Amino acid sequence: MAFSLWPRTLAARLALIFFTGLVLAYGLSFASQFYERYQTGRSVMLGNLESDVGTAVALIDRLPAAERASWLPLLERRNYRYRLDAGEPGEPMDMAHPHMAALSIQRAIGERFPLSFVTLPGPRPHFQAHLRLSDGNPLTLDVTPAPIPVASWLPVVLLLQLAVLLACTWLAVRMAIGPLTRLARAVDQLTPDAPTPHLDENGPREVAYAARAVNALQGRIGDYLKERMQLLAAISHDLQTPITRMKLRVEQMDASLERDRLWSDLDEMQHLVREGVAYARSMDGASEAQCRVDLDAFLDSLVFDYQDSGQAVNLQGRSGAQLETRPHALRRVLSNLIDNALKFAGSAHLEVERDPNGCVCLNVLDDGPGIAEEELGEVFKPFYRVESSRNRSTGGTGLGLAIAQQLSQALGARLTLSNRASGGLCARLELGGGV
Repeated sequence: MAFSLWPRTLAARLALIFFTGLVLAYGLSFASQFYERYQTGRSVMLGNLESDVGTAVALIDRLPAAERASWLPLLERRNYRYRLDAGEPGEPMDMAHPHMAALSIQRAIGERFPLSFVTLPGPRPHFQAHLRLSDGNPLTLDVTPAPIPVASWLPVVLLLQLAVLLACTWLAVRMAIGPLTRLARAVDQLTPDAPTPHLDENGPREVAYAARAVNALQGRIGDYLKERMQLLAAISHDLQTPITRMKLRVEQMDASLERDRLWSDLDEMQHLVREGVAYARSMDGASEAQCRVDLDAFLDSLVFDYQDSGQAVNLQGRSGAQLETRPHALRRVLSNLIDNALKFAGSAHLEVERDPNGCVCLNVLDDGPGIAEEELGEVFKPFYRVESSRNRSTGGTGLGLAIAQQLSQALGARLTLSNRASGGLCARLELGGGV
C-alpha cells in the first residue's frame, strides 16, 4: 500500500530517493555540527558568566556602599544585571534540577556568599540570585536566560545548499535516465518499412555499449525482415509462370465441370500470388519519392476512376491542402479501403475532414456488416480473414488491410478501424498537416 504513493516515472523515483538521501545526510551532518557548536558556545558562555560574576561581585563587595550604584551600569551585561536590593519575591528554584547559569553562579561565588535562587514567571521568565555582601547589604543578580544566538545568514546558506542539492540531483537523474529514454524511443521507432536513425554511440562506456547493441539489433531486424520479404516476393513472382502455363493447358482441355473448377482454383492461386507480391512490395513503400500533391484533385481523380467503371463511390468534403506525400502509396491505401467497402457493402463513401490543427483525415465509410470489436485490431495481420467460411470470393486473401497498414506507416499516417453507430465500418486515415 505504501508503494502506491510513489511516483510512476523512474526519473521521479530516482530523484526522490537521491534528494531524500542527500537531505537526510546533510541534515545529520548539520545537526551534529550545530550540536557541537551549541555545546562549545554554551561552555564558553557559562565560563565567561562564571568568571565575570566572580569578578563583579568581588569588586562590588570591596567598593564603599556609596559608590556601588555608580558601578552597576558598567557591570551590567545583556543577559544579567546587578541590583542593590533584596530582589523580587518568587518561587524557590528546584536545586535538584537547577538552571545551568545558576550552577555557574554557584561555582563562582557560592563558597564566599550564601546564595538563594528564585524563579520569576512572566512574559520573559528569569531567575534571581540573592546574597548578602560582607557589610550585610543585599545584592541581587537578575539573570534572563537567552538561547545561543544564530547568525542571520545561516538560513540563507541552508536554502542555497538545498538548492544546490536539488540541482545536482536533477542533473544526476537526467544523466542516468537520458540513455534509457533514448533507448526506449529508438526501440519504439523500430519499423520494417523505414530506416531508423542510429543512436549516438558516444558517451560513457555503458551508454555507448547499449547504443551499439541497439544499433546492431536494429540492423539485424532490418536485414531479417528484408530477407523474408525478398523471399516472399521471389516465391510469389516465380509462381506466376507455372500458374500461367497451367492455365494455358487448362484452356486446351475439353469443356467440363472439372475444367471449370480447375480454372477457378488457378484464378484464386494467381490472385493470391499477386497479393503476396503486392504485400512484399508494400514493405518498400518508404522508398517512393515524396512530392507535393493537391489532395482535392487527387481524391477527385481516384473517385472518378471508380465512378467511370460503374462503382458506387462518392466523395464529400474538401481539404484545400497541398500535401508532401507518396502518391502511389496513398492511392493504394485508399483503393484497398474502398475495394473492401465495395466488396462487403456494395458502395463506399469517402469523407474528407480537416481539424483545427491542420491534420487531414480521410474516412472511408460503408453500410456493410462491420467487424466484431475484438477483431478490429486482428484484421491488419497478413492472411487474416474475418469470414469463418474462408471463402476467397468474399473474404479475399487477407492481405488488403495488411498492405494498407504497411503503406500508411510508410506515409507517416495512422490507419484505424471502427464500427459506425448506424451500422457499417469506418476506416480512418489520419494524414499530416498540409499547406
